[in-house]
Amino acid sequence: MFDLFAYGDAGWGDELLAGLGITLQLALLALPLGLLLGFAFSTLSLANSGSLRLVARLYTTTMRGLPEILTLFVIYNGVGVLLNLVMKSIGADPVEFSPMLAGVIALGMVFGAFAAEVLRGAFQSLDPGQTEAAQAIGMTPMQIFTRVKVPQVWRFALPGLGNLWINLLKDTALVSVIALDDLMRMTKVAAGFTKLPFNFYLAACLIYWILCLISEAGLAKMERHANRGVRRAGS
Repeated sequence: MFDLFAYGDAGWGDELLAGLGITLQLALLALPLGLLLGFAFSTLSLANSGSLRLVARLYTTTMRGLPEILTLFVIYNGVGVLLNLVMKSIGADPVEFSPMLAGVIALGMVFGAFAAEVLRGAFQSLDPGQTEAAQAIGMTPMQIFTRVKVPQVWRFALPGLGNLWINLLKDTALVSVIALDDLMRMTKVAAGFTKLPFNFYLAACLIYWILCLISEAGLAKMERHANRGVRRAGS
């Protein structure tokens, strides 16, 4: 059985390892995009302008309401068609929209919608007196945001964002349907070639489980670091 996962021509270990690399690359590229969108739309959702709040609400409601795989199909096919229409209009040759880029955009947009709600709740948990004190000593809005709000928002939002990161890791498996050679697709190829689906899908389960365990350990360390110096109730 273990010969199936050998590295090289004798087994499928190198193919699965390459697929794992694509999975991690996809997740790590989608994460900053999702965080950027999350911060942007959480800020819009708390703006004084009703139009800006409406834009934020439409985005988060739409992205959270659509199945992730449908969002992936829309981005992969829709953006690809739109891109080639633009290329045709300027007389350029058609281009192929990368499945990796489609996966990063789709997963980042979904992550951003959920992150926006987590961050909105974290912003609303802040003591307004701290902002007033910062204004009183002459801090600019940008200084208040970066030095007063963000460090505390990060601490409040980290548990929720950690859960979203683990969901993002698992959602990367969806990109196998658009022919990106991630861990899930390479597992499917190996299972189909060897006619041993249980062995390879069980191995994929273990790999995703290990990724989640490593992520949880890292997130726990980040939470301890973010909460350093914070006095607990009753202590």
